[in-house]
Amino acid sequence: MAELNVKEIAEAASAFLAIPFSEIWSHYDREADVLYLSFKKPSRADDSELTDDDVIVRYEAGEVVGMTILHASQRHLRPVG
Repeated sequence: MAELNVKEIAEAASAFLAIPFSEIWSHYDREADVLYLSFKKPSRADDSELTDDDVIVRYEAGEVVGMTILHASQRHLRPVG
């Protein structure tokens, strides 16, 4: 079983609570180093945009339904607020 850093995960809670969605599904592809976040299940994105910092924002009927975060392991948590 992988080592679990409980303190680090708990500190990330405030960042998750700042996301304006009540439900979040995630999947991390370690080989590709990509984190997928979905805010609606099921969702069928009909549009997307790639931001300057390698995040793909997915839309369905003009509303954000998910994000794809490229190079996820290279990002560092910054304090919220």
